[in-house]
Amino acid sequence: MQKTEEEHSQVNLLKQIDSPEDLRKLSTEQLPQVCSELRQMIIDELSHNPGHFGSSLGTIELTVALHYVFNTPDDRIVWDVGHQAYGHKILTGRRDRFCTNRKLGGLKPFPSPDESEYDTFTAGHASNSISAALGMAVADKRNGKASRRVVAVIGDGAMSGGLAFEGINNASITDNDLLIILNDNDMSISQSVGGMRSYLTQLQTSRSYNKFRFYVSRILLKMGLMNDRKRRNIIRRNNHIKLKVTQQNNMFEGMDIRYFGPVDGHNVQNLVRILSNIKNMHGPKLLHIKTIKGKGYEPAEKDSAIWHAPGLFDKVTGERIVRNGDGLPPLFQDVFGETLLELMRENSKIIGITPAMPIGCSMDIPMKVYPDRCFDVGIAEGHAVTFSGGLAKEGMMPFCNIYSSFMQRAYDNVIHDVAIQKLNVVICLDRAGLVGEDGPTHHGAFDLAFLRPIPNLTIASPYDEIELRNLMYTAQLPDQGPFIIRYPRGRGILTDWRKPFEPVVVGKGRKIKEGDDIAVLSIGPIGNLAEQAICSWEKESGKTAALYDMRFLKPIDTDILNEVGKKYSRIITIENGTVTGGLGTAVVEYMMDNGFTPTIRRLGLPDRFIEHGSTPQLLHICNIDENAVISALKELTSGPKQTEV
Repeated sequence: MQKTEEEHSQVNLLKQIDSPEDLRKLSTEQLPQVCSELRQMIIDELSHNPGHFGSSLGTIELTVALHYVFNTPDDRIVWDVGHQAYGHKILTGRRDRFCTNRKLGGLKPFPSPDESEYDTFTAGHASNSISAALGMAVADKRNGKASRRVVAVIGDGAMSGGLAFEGINNASITDNDLLIILNDNDMSISQSVGGMRSYLTQLQTSRSYNKFRFYVSRILLKMGLMNDRKRRNIIRRNNHIKLKVTQQNNMFEGMDIRYFGPVDGHNVQNLVRILSNIKNMHGPKLLHIKTIKGKGYEPAEKDSAIWHAPGLFDKVTGERIVRNGDGLPPLFQDVFGETLLELMRENSKIIGITPAMPIGCSMDIPMKVYPDRCFDVGIAEGHAVTFSGGLAKEGMMPFCNIYSSFMQRAYDNVIHDVAIQKLNVVICLDRAGLVGEDGPTHHGAFDLAFLRPIPNLTIASPYDEIELRNLMYTAQLPDQGPFIIRYPRGRGILTDWRKPFEPVVVGKGRKIKEGDDIAVLSIGPIGNLAEQAICSWEKESGKTAALYDMRFLKPIDTDILNEVGKKYSRIITIENGTVTGGLGTAVVEYMMDNGFTPTIRRLGLPDRFIEHGSTPQLLHICNIDENAVISALKELTSGPKQTEV
């Protein structure tokens, strides 16, 4: 992990690279040194400024080879997810700003066209790279830019997403020259079988071999012996011969996409050779590379799951710097995992489902005890919901845990496969609301608003950890129907949270405190922030505010709304979600529909995408922190003391 004296004595090449054009001035013999320096820079920086670690270390050689071979930014590289793109950011003019990565006002957490012309498409949610890159490739041909090369880089985890297969299917029947690079660092799609496979890889990617193929095809075309149908038949015969020789087959060749590999993804010079040979080939093609997640840093190579985003660590010893959680409230995700385990012990019909986030959502807690009753379905949120619907249809009690921002990808599945049939599916939305440094692609901003119009749903959010436990308990009781529970990233407020279960009356909120001058209506843990703000304001103003924890967005507690509408002329609503369509909107609609005319101030996420930064910073920017609530209380109660209406 420490640099050798020889490495220290070498000229630092990375400091000379301000753009890929500078990289392309180097010889191929210098590229391994660039990779070493790039890897070390990422290790150094992420040890004290946390981010996505293992994935970016695994794609160092690929990143260098891509920018060396292709004429970026004119040629397009489309990154999938973006976890693996730190090297890309550093090589494309952002080296000196990499220290600001994921910080408020600094580099964005994932590739974004708003940040750099080298970031060709928004990355953050998995599996979109092939579809986006195909669209670019087709557009280039129509725009007379057929010489521009388009590359989609997709990780094997993202290949489990349905959108990736949809993109591949369309690419196979569309006129394009797209290159898909499959970065395979975990699962094996096609394994090497020794010398013959290596020989065929060399043959397929050699320039002379492919020039000969092109020459023959042109002759056949001129002779009238070749058309598109016959070309596909020849490709199929070629693939059949390869199947006989290698005793292997893969889905890409079955879809008439030329397949190369697998090859070593950490041999930068060989990658340059292969990419140079295949980049000008016509038609869709796929290069399958084998990499090691966390390559070059031993602790990350040994435990790729933990080192996906390890937080702070000692770069010399590899020891992660984890704050002692003793005496602190638990993470909401851990309350979910521990509570689900308790419920599974009591109810044998409960099944756990997560789309590729067992550690992130703490599904790994019950998974260790009941591995046969917990399913990680991969990056496939739509499937996770419909799979849950199938389980529920036959009498099981599925708890499907999905990050709020990823739930957007399963919207139709909720409507078509769960809500219409009123199936007993519990969907727990982790990371609801602002999530901090992961930014706009990951903020759980919209779930309350987009789920509220769907019939047959129950939508709830707990005030604290005990409430989360009780909502989970209530949701698995008989005949509750589709039940949504949303909660934020981070810690709660209680240390003594392991209380006996108590059922919650569906559709009923609760009054947290009495007050005369104004009513504050909240949903979810942000109500605790509102409670603190009210206490500070009351001490300063001498006035009082009532606080209601609505608990349920749907069905909403009409008894509370009637009480508030009759007693108060001034109301504040607060939610950690978009202000458009959520709790505040529901309250306004009810008051208008029932003849109440209070002044209502809605606090929530504004109608724009929120940048990245720490959660306290973002709460302040969105005007939903404690000071913002106090300001709203002051503004709305600046007149004379109200009387009952």
